[in-house]
Amino acid sequence: MSIEVRGLTKVFNGFTAVDGINLKIETGSLVAILGPSGSGKSTLLRMIAGLETPDKGEILLTGREATHVAAKERNVGFVFQHYALFKHMTVFENIAFGLRVRKDPEDEIRNRVFELLNLVQLQGLEKRYPSQLSGGQRQRVAVARALAPRPTVLLLDEPFGALDAKVREELRDWVAKLHEESHVTTLFVTHDQHEALEVANRILVMNHGRIEQEGTPLEIFDEPATHFIAQFVGESNYIETTVSEPGLAVWGPIRFAVEGQAVGQRIRIYFRPNDVYVTGDFETLQVRAQIVKTRFKGPVIELRLHLGEERYIFAHVPKGVSLASGFKEGQDVWAGITAYHTFPVDPGEYQGAGI
Repeated sequence: MSIEVRGLTKVFNGFTAVDGINLKIETGSLVAILGPSGSGKSTLLRMIAGLETPDKGEILLTGREATHVAAKERNVGFVFQHYALFKHMTVFENIAFGLRVRKDPEDEIRNRVFELLNLVQLQGLEKRYPSQLSGGQRQRVAVARALAPRPTVLLLDEPFGALDAKVREELRDWVAKLHEESHVTTLFVTHDQHEALEVANRILVMNHGRIEQEGTPLEIFDEPATHFIAQFVGESNYIETTVSEPGLAVWGPIRFAVEGQAVGQRIRIYFRPNDVYVTGDFETLQVRAQIVKTRFKGPVIELRLHLGEERYIFAHVPKGVSLASGFKEGQDVWAGITAYHTFPVDPGEYQGAGI
C-alpha cells in the first residue's frame, strides 16, 4: 500500500476542511481526487505531502508512519498548479535541483536529468529558461523535477488548471502515458470531472471534507452513490415525485419502477441526457414529447423536450442520428428513459425538477 490515511482531520479557524477521512491507495495506482472548490481535496493532498499538519489522524506512506515526518523526508514528489519553477535556472538546473540538494554525484545527476528529459519529451530544451517555454512545457519540467529524486509517490495539485483547453487535453494523455512508463504511485487533485474520468484508474469524489464515493470512472459515472455524485459528475436531468403505489412512481406521462421505497416517499430521480432515447416514431415505453430547443454540442445535439404542463428534460442525441432523423425545433417526437437512479428526499428538501 503506497498511501494510507486513517481518520485524517484538518480545521482552519473553525472550518473543517477535511473531516475524518480514511483511504487506501495501492502501489502503482493513478488516482484522482475530484470535487468542487472548498471540498478539501487540496488540503488532503498537502497533508499527505507534509505541507500541512493534520489536527487528527494518521498518514502512512509505503507502510511507514509519516504523519509528523518532515516533507523533505517523505520521498514524495509534489507538482503545483503554477509550476513553481526557478526562473533564473535553466530546464536542466530546475530538474537537477533536488538531486543537487542531496549532493548526488555529478555524473548521476546528468544521467538522471537526461533520462527525464527524454521521458517528458523535452529533449534538446535543457538550456532554455522557463520564460522561453510554453505553459505545457513548463508543467512537464515541473513533473520531471518532482520525479528526479525517484519518489515513491507523486502528488499533483490541479496540474493543468493554468493551461488552455487544448494543452490540457494533450497533457491528460501525456500524464496517463507517463504513468504507464514510470509506474510511480500518482495522486492528482482536480475539479474537472472530464480530467478525472479520462486519466485516472480510480476516483475519490470529495464534498464538504469527506469522500462521498470511491470507484472506477465507470462506477462513479454509471452508479452514483448519492444525490451529490449524481448531480456533480456528468450532466443530469433530475425530477422529483412521490412513490404512488408499491414499486411505482409517476411523473407526468412517465412511469418509473422503483425499489425499496415506501408508498408516499418523496424521491428524486436522476438520468443522463444520453440515457434519453428519442425517435420520430413510437416505440415501447416511450411518451410523446415536443422539441422546444436544439443546441449544438460538438458530437451530440442537445434537445430540450417538453412533456406537457411544466415538464421539461434534456436529451443528447449523436449528431449523425439527429441529422438523419431530421430533428428540429417544434417537432413532435417520442422519448423514453433507458437508465436512471433514485434517491429518497428528506422532508423539507423538496426542490421540484431540475434540468
